[in-house]
This record gives sequence, structure tokens and C-alpha cells, in this order.
Amino acid sequence: MGRGAPVGPCLLRAALLLALCPAAGRWERRGARPLVWLGIAAAGGPDKPGCASPPLSRRQQELCEQKPELMPAIREGARLGLQECRSQFRHERWDCPSMTLLRYSTKEVAFVSAVTAAGIVHAVTRSCSAGNMTECSCDVTLRHGGSATEGWHWGGCSDDIHYGMSFSRMFLDLPFKNMTGKSGSGLLMSVDCRCHGVSGSCAVKTCWKTMSSFEKIGRFLKDKYENSIQISDRLKKKLRRKEKSQRKIPIGKEDLLYVNKSPNYCVEDQKLGIPGTQGRECNRTSQGPEGCNLLCCGRGYNTHVVRHVERCECKFVWCCYVRCRRCETMTDVHTCK
Repeated sequence: MGRGAPVGPCLLRAALLLALCPAAGRWERRGARPLVWLGIAAAGGPDKPGCASPPLSRRQQELCEQKPELMPAIREGARLGLQECRSQFRHERWDCPSMTLLRYSTKEVAFVSAVTAAGIVHAVTRSCSAGNMTECSCDVTLRHGGSATEGWHWGGCSDDIHYGMSFSRMFLDLPFKNMTGKSGSGLLMSVDCRCHGVSGSCAVKTCWKTMSSFEKIGRFLKDKYENSIQISDRLKKKLRRKEKSQRKIPIGKEDLLYVNKSPNYCVEDQKLGIPGTQGRECNRTSQGPEGCNLLCCGRGYNTHVVRHVERCECKFVWCCYVRCRRCETMTDVHTCK
């Protein structure tokens, strides 16, 4: 399996308690293109549910026709994942600019796979809680119970993540595993409470579980990306590390795995959908990935002055208008050569 291989084995036991482990070549045998359905994120707004226009596989089209009310949530989930991808990588050489790279099993593909799957679970779960679905709603298992001694009880509408995970597993047609570990559940869900009592005394609290912010999940996955593990592209019964010297180190259940090394993101490559970093704005004083030294790949940078004009020192004058000064500032902007 070389550079042009389809998305190979990758493992996720991460934010959405899911593990993605597609076997190599599985997509080609089924006639589906890996993650091509992510195009639904750009196929119109969430109010345009149609099943024909997005680039879905045959199985996904069938599910869409069976459950058309879920398509807005699926589209929103894909959009949410791509938006978070671009947010997490906005200062990197690869800033999530194109889906062309999904043909290759790099660590960027592993991140996109994880964050978009997480986005769909997140959006479907929230849609259920909002009452937009007929076959799912709140988590009914948390409507009773609590702690009388601590003065709280379960109530309200807790997000039911189990349905979101179940449907996403069917829609993505991947062998997901339900991972309900302590770290995963703590990342996914948080508890909100509302006080009841005389004069706001909070003698009794009603609590419910809600999904964590997707930004928190994105940061978790970005950390997994930074510590991702390259695995061997030779099919074995057991996944193993690419580096022979590290094969005795076990692969963790929350590790993000990839097969192929990342290409050179410094230089434009239209075939791979890589825009390069020429013209990207950089920070001259930063030593991080957004710094000119790293982002510009050693090519240097250009500096030009940008003039900003805005209203300032505004005061209210009786009666009745606001008087402002016109202020100008000059800012140095640095862009990669």
C-alpha cells in the first residue's frame, strides 16, 4: 500500500467515544470513496435535506431516504467538524484547506476523520434533544434518581449521546466501538444544574447532562494529532508501529493512528490540493507554528504597511448625537514569500 492508498487503518478512542478502524481496501471493495460524503458540508444549508445532491455512497443514500429528517443534522455535523478543523489548524502549514488529501492515509486524514465523525454525533445528539426527531429525544434513563442528602435530582432534558453514536455508526458504515471510559465520558458530557429554593437559597438542584462544547472536543483531538502514531502498512492481525525500535511500546486505546507520512505543505501542489504557504500572513515575533520562520518554511517574508481608519474617542453630546474622532493607525503585516 503506497502513497496513493485509500484511507488505511486508523484508530480513534477519543472525544466521541468512537474507534475508527476501516480495513485497508475496504472502501474500494464496497465501491465507496473514503469520506467523500463530507462534501455535504458544502452542499447547501441545513434546511436543504435532499439525498441526491450530496456525494453519498449507496448505503448512505438509502439511510437518507429512510430518515430524511436526519440529513440537516448530518450536514450540520460535517460543517461543524470542518469548521473546527480549520480553527485548530489556522496557524499551521496545513490549515485544513481542501478535502483532496482525504485520498491518503496521513495523520491529517486521521484528524479529519475523527473530527467530522465527532461532529455528526454531536449534531445528531443535539437535534434529538431539541425535539427535531421523531425516534429520539432526551435521555430517559436520567429522569429519576439523584442524591437527596446532597440536595439534587436528575431532571430536565439530558442529551442522549447513545442514539447519536448508534446512527453515526450506521451512516458512516464503519466498525465503531462504543468506548465509555472515564476520560471519554468526562470529555463528552458535562452536568448543568438549576437551583430551587427560597430567595435563591439553592436548597434543591435539578441537574441534567449536556454535550460538552465542540471546541473542547476539537482541542482534545488536536492533542491526539500532535501525538499520533504511524503504523505499518502491511496488513497483520494486529496493528503495529511503523518504527521497529518502538514496536514493543503498546498502542493506547485513545491514540490516533495513520499510515502515510504527510506531504510537503510548504509548496503548492495542485494535484494533492495543497495551496502552499506563499502569501500566508505570519507573526514575525512568534516562535510557534504561526511564526514567520516556521510558516514560511525558511523562504523569508515580505512586510507591508496597512493603514486602518476607525472612529475613536466617541462622546455623547446633548442632545442628541455622538461625536467621534477619526483615528488612523499604521500596522506592519508580514506575509510569506
